[in-house]
Amino acid sequence: MKESLKKNDLVTLSITDLGSSGEGIGKVDGFTLFVKDALIGDTIQAKIIKMKKSYGYGRLMEILTPSPYRTEARCPQARACGGCQIQPLAYEDQLTYKENKVRELLERVGKIGEYEMEPIIGMEEPWYYRNKAQFPVGRNKEGDIVTGFYAGRTHSIVPVDECFIQHPMNRQLMDIVKKWMKDCKAAPYDEVSHTGLVRHIFTRIGKYTGEIMVCLVINGKRIPAAEELVAALKSVPGMTSICLNINREKSNVILGSTVKCLWGKPYITDKIGDVVYQISPLSFFQVNPVQTQKLYRTAMEYAGLSGKETVWDLYCGIGTISLFLAQCAKKVYGVEIVPQAIEDAGKNALLNHIENVEFFVGKAEEVLPEQYEKFGVYADVIVVDPPRKGCDEKLLRCMVQMAPKRIVYVSCDPATLARDLHFLETNGYKVKKVRCVDMFAHSVHVETIVLMSRVEKK
Repeated sequence: MKESLKKNDLVTLSITDLGSSGEGIGKVDGFTLFVKDALIGDTIQAKIIKMKKSYGYGRLMEILTPSPYRTEARCPQARACGGCQIQPLAYEDQLTYKENKVRELLERVGKIGEYEMEPIIGMEEPWYYRNKAQFPVGRNKEGDIVTGFYAGRTHSIVPVDECFIQHPMNRQLMDIVKKWMKDCKAAPYDEVSHTGLVRHIFTRIGKYTGEIMVCLVINGKRIPAAEELVAALKSVPGMTSICLNINREKSNVILGSTVKCLWGKPYITDKIGDVVYQISPLSFFQVNPVQTQKLYRTAMEYAGLSGKETVWDLYCGIGTISLFLAQCAKKVYGVEIVPQAIEDAGKNALLNHIENVEFFVGKAEEVLPEQYEKFGVYADVIVVDPPRKGCDEKLLRCMVQMAPKRIVYVSCDPATLARDLHFLETNGYKVKKVRCVDMFAHSVHVETIVLMSRVEKK
């Protein structure tokens, strides 16, 4: 029982489930223990590191009997780095875990039943898929400049020479920047003392265009020997944009609001289907372009567009979904809080000669109610793709008042998705179809698309 267990105890347990963050879950004398890096089917020895009233946390010390689902992690830093929480889990079993997580949350939190769960869309090649990287810069114990990723729940940098989910080109780009830093004595940023210059190295690489952006996030207004850095970077095939991002805040936020272009264009371009997008350092753009195309095609299918519909796309970013849907809709209205994103959305519409779109700057929960109450705007279909916190209840209420025939909800967090779907189901809508798309192989994150239809009153 819990009374006989205490911090630093070594215990043996079998892992029977995985938590929402990918941690293994097992019981010791009826007491639940969460153990990072353990998988369903493992029998392990763990050290108790934290005790709560009804559960505790353990550190994996030894795998006594490995799970049949366990595979060799490709990355030697997989356990130390916080990015690929479930890389040791065979890929097909990762997909099963993600689908089960969504189903369980919809049923437990959303109280949702009687819907069609379509098979998860997995990746054909679950490696080297990310088109965006943000590498923190620091020093190791020997004082050498290192780049890598933060260890889970810390700001301690795990040096990574090659990340197996990032574009392979990043290794060359990191080497160029680190050599420049060493040559011109540009110091890495120290977040404790708020000194040093280079905070992060931010890259974007177009999957379909091959265009490359390198953006240094700096604690200053300029860099030394800028010409030398530009000369070294622009020799890389595909280099399109070399920028500085100014971030002088004492903050964990990676990007500041000011971008200066050192060379080339202040953006790169890439495609989703037939639509071309300009992507600046501050633009939100899905990191997995292959799976994004599958995601948007599923959203298009769920929207059921025939060319006659009016669509509202809420949290539209740089217009990625809006422009994709506009190909098959009568009119699409997009709403986004970030002014730069809306500016990019307008440019992207012009770039693709798409004229049946209109964009609004502001909070979705303020813009949509205002447009509805003042101008009586109408929607056949509403598409929402909110951040992890989900939709504001004021927005959900307005959506219900507008009474579109269909709501397509695209979610990156199944817990807030389940909460919002429960609200909509208790206010005149019914979940018809659910489909997961694996956008983030080897991590616990999953994208979900839901089709809801208005329940006709009898």
